[in-house]
Order: sequence, then C-alpha cells, then structure tokens
Amino acid sequence: MSVDLSQFIPSFLEESFEGLELMESGLLDLKPGDNETIHSIFRAAHSIKGGAGTFGFDSVTEFTHLVETLLDEMRDNRREVTSKDTEILLDSVDCMRLLIEAARDDEDYDHDKVSKTSARLSETLGEQQSTEGDSEIEHDDSKNGGSGYHIKFIPEHSLAKTGNDPIFLFSALAELGELTICANTEELPALMDIDAQELYLSWQLTLITEAEEAEIIEIFEWVEDECLLELEPITDISDEETSQNLAEDVNSDVNQSAGAPQSNNVANQEPLDSNEVAAVVENKNKETKGKAKADLGSIRVGVDKVDSLINLVGELVITQSMLSELGNDFDMSKVERLTSGLEQLLQNTKELQESVMRIRMLPISFAFNRFPRLVHDLAIKTGKEMELVISGEQTELDKTVMEQIGDPLVHLVRNAADHGIESKEVRLASGKPEKGTISLDAYHQGGNIVIEIKDDGAGINTKTVLDKAIDKGLIDANATLTDSQVYDLLFEPGFSTAAEVTDISGRGVGMDVVKRNIQSLGGRIQVESALGKGSTFKVNLPLTLAILDGQLVKVGTETYIIPLISIVESLQIDNTLINRVSGDMVLYRLRDDNVPVLPVYKMFHLETECTEIDKALLVVVEADGQKIGLMVDDLLAQQQVVIKSLNDNYQQVAGISGATILGDGSVAMILDIPGMIMMALEQAQKAQRLRTDGTSHIAEEVCL
Repeated sequence: MSVDLSQFIPSFLEESFEGLELMESGLLDLKPGDNETIHSIFRAAHSIKGGAGTFGFDSVTEFTHLVETLLDEMRDNRREVTSKDTEILLDSVDCMRLLIEAARDDEDYDHDKVSKTSARLSETLGEQQSTEGDSEIEHDDSKNGGSGYHIKFIPEHSLAKTGNDPIFLFSALAELGELTICANTEELPALMDIDAQELYLSWQLTLITEAEEAEIIEIFEWVEDECLLELEPITDISDEETSQNLAEDVNSDVNQSAGAPQSNNVANQEPLDSNEVAAVVENKNKETKGKAKADLGSIRVGVDKVDSLINLVGELVITQSMLSELGNDFDMSKVERLTSGLEQLLQNTKELQESVMRIRMLPISFAFNRFPRLVHDLAIKTGKEMELVISGEQTELDKTVMEQIGDPLVHLVRNAADHGIESKEVRLASGKPEKGTISLDAYHQGGNIVIEIKDDGAGINTKTVLDKAIDKGLIDANATLTDSQVYDLLFEPGFSTAAEVTDISGRGVGMDVVKRNIQSLGGRIQVESALGKGSTFKVNLPLTLAILDGQLVKVGTETYIIPLISIVESLQIDNTLINRVSGDMVLYRLRDDNVPVLPVYKMFHLETECTEIDKALLVVVEADGQKIGLMVDDLLAQQQVVIKSLNDNYQQVAGISGATILGDGSVAMILDIPGMIMMALEQAQKAQRLRTDGTSHIAEEVCL
C-alpha cells in the first residue's frame, strides 16, 4: 500500500516555519538553567528533523541532526548555555530556514553558508566530546550491541492513516549500516477485501551497524505508540538461525494478534538488501520532491470565524427563500414585505462581507516576530546596548498588507538602531540608561491601523538634515522649512546623514523606498522627533487593500471615487477666497493655507457645464503633507467599494489607482491622490516653461 505523502507537505512546511520562529524566540530569551525553554527548542528541532526525514528532505534532516545533538547536550546538562553556543544555534536556525525553503521551492540554497555553520556545529560538538575523557571515547559493546540488531516491527493496521510510511523508516535505518528486510504477508487479505487505508504487513529486519540502540529507537519514535517494536543485539553476524527464529516469531505474533491460526511459514518473498531499499526510497523521494513546491498562500482561520460565516450563510439562505416566495404571484400588497426582505438581505450581505474580510485579518505579530532577532543582530554589529519592546501585537491587519509592510518596517527599525540609538558611552554621558530602547506598537485608529516605531535615542538634528539637503541641492540655501518639511527630506532618494557607509546604512538607499512602498499600500508616514530624546515614525495603513471607504463625486457625466482617508474637507467655493498666481495658477485660501485648485474635468478631458470655479465644489485632499483642491461638479454618496486592479484588467492610467463596479452596474474610477498631486505639479511646471518661452496664451490653457 502506498500513501501520497505530498498532500501533507504544506502542513509540514507551515509547522516547520512556526517551529523555527519558536526556536529563534526561545534562543533570544535563553538563560543558563532555563531547562523548560531548552526543552521546547529541542522539541521544535526534533519535530522538524522527524518531519523532514518522513518527506525525504535529507539535507534538512542531516543539518538539523547536528543542531538537535547540541541542544540535547544542553538539555541533559552536559553543556552549559553560553552566548557563543546561542549565536551558533541562531545561525543554525537561519540555515534550517534556508534548507526548508529550498526544499519547498525545489531550488538550490547557499551551500557555503550551510557548510560553514555545519562545520562550526561539528567543531563545537567535537570540543565537548574531547573534554569528556577517554572512557567516553571507547566503544561500549553493551551499548551498541556488538555488530548489529534483529528488529521485529509489527505496525498497527491504522499506521498509514497518520501519514507514516515504513519505507522512510527503513531508509533511515539503511543509513546506519547494512539492512536486510523480510516482510510477512500472512495477514494480507484477498484483493477484493483490501482497505486502501489499512496496513497489513509486518517486518523482520536485520541491521548490521555500530550504531547505538538509542539511535535505532529514535528512528521509530514517531510511530512508537502505533507498533510493536523489539530489538535483539546480534553478537555473531553469521548467526542465521537466530535470524530465522526471529522471523518466525514475527509471524507468530502477527497471527496471534489477528486471532488467526498459528503458522510458522515466512512469506515467500525475497528480502530486500540496503541497496534495493535505497533505490525504492530514491524513487519515492523524486515523487515527493516533485510535489514539494507547495502553495503557502494559506491562512489559519479560527473556528469561531468559520462558525460565523456558516451562520451568516444560513441567514442568507432564509432571506433568499423568503424573497423567492414573494416573487410568486407578486402584487402590491406584498411591497412592504419585499422592502423588509431587501433590507434584511442588505444587512446579511454587509455582515457576510465583514465576516469574510475578518478571515483575511491576522495578528500583526506575524510581521513583528522577525524584529527581536533583527535588533539582537544589530546590537552585536553596532556594539550598542539596545532592547526591543513590542506592544499591540494582537492588532489585526489584512494578510496582503502585512506581507508588503514587512520590508519597510525592517528599514525603519534598522534606521532606529543605527541613527537613533547612541553608543553606551554617549548615553551615560547624557544621563540616559546605557541600554537604548526601540519600541514597536500597533493600534487601530478610525478605519486604519497605525504602526509606531519609536526610539529613545538622539533624535533628528534638523540643522544637520538641512545642511545635507542644501549640500545635495535638494533645497535652496535661503529656504525656510518647518520641522515637518525637514523630516520629509529624509525620504528623498539618495539622502543620508550617516558619517560613513556601513553594511547597515549610509548609502542613502532605503527611506525613499519605505515611503514609496507605504504609499503604494494607500498609507502615509509621519515623523516626530525631539533632539536628545528620540524619534517616532508613524505608519498609517488601511486595514485592507480589497475594500476602501470612498466618497463618490460627479464630474461631467462621469462618477469618480475619492478615498475617504485622503479627504480633509469638502466645501462650497467662496469666490472672495480665490487667488490667481501669475495668471495661470489658481489658489484657494483655506484658513492659513493656500491650496492649489485642480480641475478634474481638465485632467481627464471631460465635458462639463461647471467650468467656472465659483460654480463648482471643492474637495480638499492631502497626501505626502501636500494639499490640493479637486474641483468637482457634485458630491454623491459615501460607500465602501471593492477595488479592481486596472493593471490586471487593462493598463495603468495616470491619476487612477483602480476601478470599482457601482450598484447600478456602471464602472467608476478610483482617484490616485498622490498621483494627481504629481500630475498637478507637472502641469504647473509645464505652464512655467511655456510662459518662460513667451507663449503665455498657451499657458493659460494648461491651468485654469
């Protein structure tokens, strides 16, 4: 009987990555004498090794065996927990992740890194063994059983249902020495009576090896509760009579357990030698690895969320049945019931939508989990004392957003460690604790999530930033900027205040990418800082990329959607507050701000009756700290809309971030506010160039 193990690979991979996270977090917190943590780390490594062996991921198994051996010595108090060993184990976790990812994707891995770490592990283990004395080095025949073992292996019929395949157990045994296999088929029923989920065979194995008994028992550890396993040492390899007797015992035990008549006949099947076992396993491994590239685009969903969905679907079915009944012989006397049914359908649909969206929501701890290790490594590289404090890790965020926010957060944490936290000497001289603190916090605010990256370091020196910006030609030497505008300079491409380039930062690459990536998610980033006290970077993100809250506006015959997160306010235009600059740029005085006015109809070449600014409405929007006023004909309703990508269905259009289908079936475009601001700036620059060339009458046509 053969079980398709590839169906279990996704579960193994998911559990393995969780195990690696557990190992990493445990190692970062590991203290001498903390046996409970060592045990949990060991169990995680042991589970990964066992699972990798089952699926034929030999490189994972071999490497993890070294890790497990080192942890076993710590677990048995044969080795003290040192910072050196902890660092080796952390590097080993990185290598295990590389190997598992390579097995998952059926790709190659960094052999040099794995080999070097493997050599360090072997060297560390060798150092320990060399201190244990000559008595430990000598072989003890009472432990290794002489030259080998006779192994009686009688699995329960249900063994295969748990995903265990004896062929992989035999493969692991064959690696220890010369293996001979004798199968007993006495319990095999007639072909018509075979249950494909049952295992009817048992085996007598002869293993010629110098391995210890514990190593053999460890191979069967995964199935020890589902089989009868007996080991008898072989003292004479040529003892064929003993082997034959044990084989007969297998038959006897199997027949007795099945209630069948006694039989001393061994199955008429030639034993497989170790080479044949290896060939069978190799073929099976090729099958398994061919399917190893599993789709990891999965989410673990709580039963409560599934139950909620089931209940809502039940409510929808009831509502649909009620509406269908009303449709039979409909007359005006049923209008009230129809209206009530449609309201109920609307409510059910809204609740179903919210429930489905909650399924995609995951605790942000999935993104935060990488940072304790990152800060640990940065502390070692920079020679600074620092710690990471995480809060709000149970705040939920859409899986897609979380996957894309990881890299920007890494840049911000690295920036805090390198530029923010001072050296121990500087901190002590400033009256601060020698250990700096980097805080990660997440919380909901309105319909968004806010992620704060805060440090208690030196803060941002605005004079240094201004001098560097002037030196790079980013601003004029006489420019007067607010603190907020100065902080925005940090996100300019190529900008860096680092005194020297290191492998952490200083090349001016990263912060501009951070801002661009956050904006691509429909979010924004704000900076707050106090010199000598520290800095805070606030990242505001939508909870999901699939749905947004929007304001519908009318321009000519078209309907557009403006994301509510971008809207500052909407107002009726007061003609006395309109100012024209050089005849080709319109500004609207909004309290203390002069807001540039952008006619939407001109940007998209639409026909409309509202071409005069004093007859239109103004929607003031903000992005990247800049405000503009969108001139529209009318404001319609506010509603949640499902975003459809233009790239997937058509092509990218300047000023448009996506599209949606409205209730009447028509298509409405979703405005890209940062893109529109960029378009407005480009048009203003174009008008300026035309005016400079003496073609001012053309410039008048470019801007209102």
